[in-house]
Amino acid sequence: MADLASNQALAGHRIVVTGAARGLGEAFARAALAAGARVVVTDVLAERGHAAAQAMGDKAHFVTMDVASRASVQAGMHEAVQWLGGLDGVVNNAAITNSGGKLMADISEDMWDAVMAVNVKGPWLVAQAAHAALKSSGRGRIVNLSSDTALWGAPKLMAYIASKGAVAAMTRGMARELGADLITVNAIAPGLVLSESTEYVPQARHDMYAAGRAIVRAQLPQDVTAAVVFLLSEASGFITGQVLPVNGGFVMH
Repeated sequence: MADLASNQALAGHRIVVTGAARGLGEAFARAALAAGARVVVTDVLAERGHAAAQAMGDKAHFVTMDVASRASVQAGMHEAVQWLGGLDGVVNNAAITNSGGKLMADISEDMWDAVMAVNVKGPWLVAQAAHAALKSSGRGRIVNLSSDTALWGAPKLMAYIASKGAVAAMTRGMARELGADLITVNAIAPGLVLSESTEYVPQARHDMYAAGRAIVRAQLPQDVTAAVVFLLSEASGFITGQVLPVNGGFVMH
């Protein structure tokens, strides 16, 4: 997988990446560009998203999108498809983790609802809005972001792991429904990745993950991006409904 970007595996593809103003989402967008795609970066962080897309060059474009809002998703996807001239793939990356560090008993209802609105309703709304354009492409790809925390039951992350477990289940349901339209739907389940968006995580937790992996080291964005490029590419055309842990063997599923 490491050579997919240099081999232009996505040459001519048109890709939307949600939550791509920073962190892992930005890394996915850059990897798709390096593999030959044109990319629309979407995020609720408009100023940051514009700057990220501008830094990526003229094959990238920013669209404001709040994945928890149907109106925002529909308007944003329409603009994205218009700019791209069609759509071949979507990376459902946008997510929040604002219940991190709290025991189940301490999570408020508002906090739970906010996590579910972004992490669960969001991928559904995005897939729904992208469906027609992906069907028209004849090679549609949806890559959802689950998490290995949902596979091993990480403590003090109840709302987040529940949402990422739901993403894994939705991936299978979407794959069943969209397969007739030649749209594949898969998910990756990364471990804790060293990136800008995980800087708040205590070092002790990073160390715990690194020590527990079969490949004993920190996980970097490039460890995950190649898997996403592969699942967006035509090489993955007969793989669907799968949840792929990409975590150095911390969880073997």
